[in-house]
Amino acid sequence: MEGPSKHEEFLLNRLNQRAGRLLQELDKFNIAEYIELLNNPRRFFWVNFLGGVGRGVGAAIGATVVAAVVISLMQRLVVLNLPIIGDYIAELVHIVQNRI
Repeated sequence: MEGPSKHEEFLLNRLNQRAGRLLQELDKFNIAEYIELLNNPRRFFWVNFLGGVGRGVGAAIGATVVAAVVISLMQRLVVLNLPIIGDYIAELVHIVQNRI
């Protein structure tokens, strides 16, 4: 029986190299850890729950900071006594301060 031809050897070598690169790429993305996480529903739930809580708290803090900056800027615009916009901004600032 005859061994593989040069072309077949070349193709097998290329296939082996590509499979090796594919395994390296999969290892970079921690696929094994992800599959392990999927196989443990309790841990999967807690990781996602805590991630959601963190995103929610971050969004609330971020919105509060942005609103405080906007209100501060509006208060400074009122001081400038801009003809049309000044009255509108003063009314908005007054409403916001009464709600706090």
